[in-house]
Amino acid sequence: MSITPAQAARSELAGFKGELTGPDDAGYDEARAVYNAMADKRPALVARCTDADDVSRVIGFARAHGLPLAVRGGGHHGAGLGTVDGGVVADLSPLKSIEVDAPARTVRVGGGCVWSEVDRATHEHGLATPSGIISSTGVGGLTLGGGLGHLTRRFGLSIDNVLEADLVLSDGRQVRASADENADLYWAIRGGGGNFGVVTSFLFRLHELSTVVAGPTFWPAEQGAEVLAAYRDFLPDAPREVNGFFMYGTVLPAPPFPEHLHLRKVCGVVWCHTVADPDAAAHAMAPLLDALPEPLLHAVGEMPHPVLQSMFDGLYPPGDQWYWRADFVDTIPDDAVALHAKFGPEVPTMKSTMHLYPIDGAAHDPSSTDTAWSYRGARWACVYAGVDADPAGADLIKRWTVDYFDALHPYSAGGAYVNMMMDEGQERVRASYRDNYARLARVKAAYDPDNVFRLNQNIEPDPRGPA
Repeated sequence: MSITPAQAARSELAGFKGELTGPDDAGYDEARAVYNAMADKRPALVARCTDADDVSRVIGFARAHGLPLAVRGGGHHGAGLGTVDGGVVADLSPLKSIEVDAPARTVRVGGGCVWSEVDRATHEHGLATPSGIISSTGVGGLTLGGGLGHLTRRFGLSIDNVLEADLVLSDGRQVRASADENADLYWAIRGGGGNFGVVTSFLFRLHELSTVVAGPTFWPAEQGAEVLAAYRDFLPDAPREVNGFFMYGTVLPAPPFPEHLHLRKVCGVVWCHTVADPDAAAHAMAPLLDALPEPLLHAVGEMPHPVLQSMFDGLYPPGDQWYWRADFVDTIPDDAVALHAKFGPEVPTMKSTMHLYPIDGAAHDPSSTDTAWSYRGARWACVYAGVDADPAGADLIKRWTVDYFDALHPYSAGGAYVNMMMDEGQERVRASYRDNYARLARVKAAYDPDNVFRLNQNIEPDPRGPA
């Protein structure tokens, strides 16, 4: 009788220090679970890696047995690309080291960390680095795809703050990528996703930031066209200290929201003013607020940065059904505003939402070729997210998401933020990297010529080899 991959791994992975779990083992369902319950896959082996040597051994095992390899950090990816049916999952969650060098304003972060862990460690020193908007998100996945969030307009994308990274390559070698070492790899991992190796640690630049002025402003969803048009005109000219993403959604039926607003469909802006001065924040927000009717709720105040970062964690715990679509957006013409005003108020479930994330300000300082992220000229990243805790709602949330996307896509810049794409094929991947794709394919040919790391928004190796 043939042995299973899990049995083979226990026999063959001499020196492996982590935990190996197969379908016949206790704890398998917990080990294989990812954030999006719609990605319900059954790997043949989940290998929890404790260090770079463990990662190297797992890569070698998967290759030797011809098994597809998925790499999982926080497990948040919408398409479930951190897992695989019948293959091997390299689970980085034990790689939890965090080392803050406050005088140097840097933090070295293990590849299995989530952002809440980093935020807590850096906040102790009054420092922060740009991340996303849900603090349970994995550092690795969010960063490698670009890293959009509350601090983008002030401090740039997460990739703009990566100083170096340690990786395990497809042949098991362990290398460092920085401006001075493997510079082509350093360029590629800043936006090119997990295509080039497994990142076991990052070194990030930190910025002085402790308290922010933040929170939501909500208007009735029926006023969405008026609010979005005003937001469209306001945000690009706002100072960099102001970040605010536009959204459609439903008010959570729980504190701190007032009871009379519970389950009310709304549009609004979720603010982050990075200077801890309520008067300065009010002055900066005033041009938008003064141009619009009185909101249903303006819950903006001072709070520690980690509180803002974790504000949505309770609403979006692991285990919900998620279906995404996304686009980059240069402009929002009136016809697009009208379409948003049609689809946005039709959010099909309490957790479903549409967000427009600003990507200007500091994110525009680098050129389109300075990193793999090509859309430096785009103003927003738009995401349509159908979300429901009930698996029975999967078709409903998918239909709303796809219909909304299909209606607005003609007004997009063409590509999308890869962290918010489903498995949508090569055409969409190429559109998201534009002119940078050819260079990425050459770097891929140099560091992963056999496309071992293909369970991602895949960049195919240039068949001609590296440049």
